[in-house]
Amino acid sequence: MIPIASTTAKPLGQLVTNSNSLHETCDRLGIDFEKLGVIVVDHGSRRSESNAALLDVVSMFRQHTSYPLVGLAHMELAEPSLRHAFAELVKAGAQYIVVHPYFLLPGRHWAQDIPRLAAEAAQQHPGVDYIVTAPLGIHPLMAQIMDDRIRHCLQHSAGEVESCELCEDQGKCRERNKS
Repeated sequence: MIPIASTTAKPLGQLVTNSNSLHETCDRLGIDFEKLGVIVVDHGSRRSESNAALLDVVSMFRQHTSYPLVGLAHMELAEPSLRHAFAELVKAGAQYIVVHPYFLLPGRHWAQDIPRLAAEAAQQHPGVDYIVTAPLGIHPLMAQIMDDRIRHCLQHSAGEVESCELCEDQGKCRERNKS
């Protein structure tokens, strides 16, 4: 039997923020905004295509945000490592680094591995502070993203639209059992 999600659970994922600008928040933390670095870190893969996708994610993130220093890292299996990305941002002038795990849900990598790797990287740079954020997690926009992807794949399967940027006509959306 497939578990059915409860519709009576309290809403999750609605992040509570205030009207302060990012600059005001940095001022309160004693951080010079221009010296704020962000590292987007994923798991890493043996597949170069998967690792290259993080370049696209980070490029899009740079275009849609105002963070002055943004880098990327792979937790394992590929370069750049978190240690390398941390060092590069420090070299570029970062004095405070936000490590953002590009993971859907909190698990061992978020709870243990990434904080350990960030701490090891920070040890090489005394005076540079850092935080590890929560992963993407449950957020209202995730439901919209899932709906967009499902609709597009169904429409592609029906021949109504071209394949998405991820599938590139690999036929993944068209796999089905017609028995």
